[in-house]
Amino acid sequence: MAQGASRQRHLPDVKTTTGNNADSDQPSEILAIRQLAGWIDPLTFDRHAIDAAETGRLRDPFSFYGPRSIAQDGMYVIRTFQPGALRVEVLAGTTGDEEDCVLATLTPVSSGGLFSGIVDLSGEPGHTPQCYRLRITWPDGFGGTLRQILEDPYAFDLLLGDAELQLIAQGLQWQAPDCLGALPMTVAGIEGTRFTVWAPNAMRVSVVGDFNQWDGRRHPMRLRHEAGVWELFIPRLSAGERYRYEIRAADGTLLPQKADPAARATSLPPDSASVIAAPIDRRWSDHDWMRERAIRQHAAAPISIYEVHAASWRRPGGKVNASADDIVDWNELGDRLIPYVRQCGFTHIELLPIMEHPFGGSWGYQPLSQFAPSARFGSPQAFAAFVDRCHQAGLGVILDWVPAHFPSDAHGLARFDGSALYEHADAREGYHQDWNTLIYNLGRNEVAGMLIASALEWLERYHVDGLRVDAVSSMLYRDYSRKQGEWIPNRYGGRENLEAIDFLRLLNHVVRERCPGVMVIAEESTAWPGVSMPEDEGGLGFSYKWNMGWMHDSLQYMQREPVHRRYHHDDLTFGLCYAFSERFVLAISHDEVVHGKGSLLGKMPGDDWQQRANLRAFLGFMWTHPGKKLLFMGSEFGQKSEWNHDSELQWELLIDPGHSGIRDLVGDLNRLYRSEAALYDSDAHAEGFQWLIGDDAGNSVFAYLRRSVASDAPPVLVVCNFTPVPREAYRIGIPAAKKGARWREVLNTDAHCYGGSNTGNLGAVIAQDEPSHGQPASLLLTLPPLATIVLQCEGS
Repeated sequence: MAQGASRQRHLPDVKTTTGNNADSDQPSEILAIRQLAGWIDPLTFDRHAIDAAETGRLRDPFSFYGPRSIAQDGMYVIRTFQPGALRVEVLAGTTGDEEDCVLATLTPVSSGGLFSGIVDLSGEPGHTPQCYRLRITWPDGFGGTLRQILEDPYAFDLLLGDAELQLIAQGLQWQAPDCLGALPMTVAGIEGTRFTVWAPNAMRVSVVGDFNQWDGRRHPMRLRHEAGVWELFIPRLSAGERYRYEIRAADGTLLPQKADPAARATSLPPDSASVIAAPIDRRWSDHDWMRERAIRQHAAAPISIYEVHAASWRRPGGKVNASADDIVDWNELGDRLIPYVRQCGFTHIELLPIMEHPFGGSWGYQPLSQFAPSARFGSPQAFAAFVDRCHQAGLGVILDWVPAHFPSDAHGLARFDGSALYEHADAREGYHQDWNTLIYNLGRNEVAGMLIASALEWLERYHVDGLRVDAVSSMLYRDYSRKQGEWIPNRYGGRENLEAIDFLRLLNHVVRERCPGVMVIAEESTAWPGVSMPEDEGGLGFSYKWNMGWMHDSLQYMQREPVHRRYHHDDLTFGLCYAFSERFVLAISHDEVVHGKGSLLGKMPGDDWQQRANLRAFLGFMWTHPGKKLLFMGSEFGQKSEWNHDSELQWELLIDPGHSGIRDLVGDLNRLYRSEAALYDSDAHAEGFQWLIGDDAGNSVFAYLRRSVASDAPPVLVVCNFTPVPREAYRIGIPAAKKGARWREVLNTDAHCYGGSNTGNLGAVIAQDEPSHGQPASLLLTLPPLATIVLQCEGS
């Protein structure tokens, strides 16, 4: 449709007006043309039409502007609205501006900028009328003039095909990803941009921008009633131009100018304009990555995610309260973040939402442009290059994505066409009390289709490897964070949000079908069953679910003074009661280090040394516990202060060996995790985990085995001591082992290189035949204080 659209040729005849439109009521210019033309005046129209044009209230601009065929063969009346113009001429053909190209000079019909005239566009006999252009003379503001030559937007035919309109109406616009928004294209050999926007309840929609002085009267759009979509092709308008939509509601109210919901680029906030985006024409270098991703079984793979807020990971010069101009761009992030994450051994980078958002303090969780990377970090092409560089470095990219709610900014989606279009009309369904935002009406096909198109935009156009879906709990329940009487039950009288459930199932089905190997991860904090179960088995179909229960219980345990931990032993054991009911990600995310919660290191009790030791022991426990891993930036080196989105991380702490040792430990944990199948391929299988000691509350000791379910890799033994007391000759029962088997200590979080006391087992211990803890053999171990140790049997 984009390249094949044609210029409009056969236009309906202009009808003359009769009755009240007496000659005395017509402008003198029209009367003069009538006298010269010698036939019934096709230009005759009443004052209401002129007023509608001049006040921006034309409902059907294509029936008024552009070329209109009249009775005589090849004769057309052409109307155009050019307020402020001194002169408008019609030029023949598509090139040249010599005087012999002039077909006619249009007559100013009114002082407001409406020009009209009869033009001979006859071509060769039997052929369609010839093309034409408009040459407009403008005052230059200095007493002189300047000329502009352009094609007439109202001389072009319909843009969207019936099939595309049907897809939009059915909520399947993701099957035609370019059907909405601003799309540079060539129509009938003319380069320009096609604008399409869904606003079914509007009286009039116009494209405004720098190119027309933000005047909504200049480029009103045509309504395609089949889908409530407005469209317009503006010739010679190219990538980089700013634009918005000016909309009149059904009652005639002029709304605040709106950003394009389907824009693929935006201006730098606080400017709220959309930007015409050039196609992503990158020559991708990640073909091997994409091919391997499509066949990779990520559930049986090591996944260790480094969560990043791109604006505050690094700031140029380490500035505090930096402006938007002081944020690193995608190129600098690629230069610095990618090698750092590789050094730390993570497999993926997860970015807090990078979709354009008006308020930086929302960290991206209140996005308005679901298709556009934020201009804060550079162009869409620069973001594509960043993803490509990550893949070349062996790193996957996951994006936080927010389909639950959107901010109420006047230039955004709120009452987009004067009605509750994207949101629910009733505040009991459409207003989110916790975040002062509006809730998507997922029961409307077009809204659900737009969001699925957004998901595919990131996954297919930008090669992103996964989406973490924010606030899923708020989507699933109609009474989420609401009191009795503040919510509307579903059609069965229940609290479940049936429309959101259908949407999430469809989302996961489409992504799995279209993007094999991609992960969709739910931030879901309730006991909703089957979040990561396939949707055809009654589940929601997510790849993984954040394990919020494990996060809460384990951090609650770690924050207690060690002397009190014996009374809360089950905080760490309870998670294993449900660890295999879903496919989980163990997430220590940004939410745990803000709003007065302190840093991860700051949660740990004790003096500086004990705080760091507690953190190292906890990280060892986390990395050996069933479930994929996620750690928020700064936690990997023991950031002291709570995260501040207006300042970069405390990188100066890495001068201290106590902090650089924590980072080195995370790197070694990641390398151990990735090298030992027993630590990752059994995450969703109970047979891959075995408690050896889960009841030693008095000593706050835990011991367990991790086994591979997909290979004959040797099991891994993990022992955690969550007290500051070293424990000598601590016997732990183990399954039968070869007599004299040597168990090597492959990691010790108390090692000197990590900042610990270097207490341990001199590298290895020998298995003994003495039974213990119901096992036929045992190990006699030294347990370091506040530490996790990992051992593996050699030759097993």
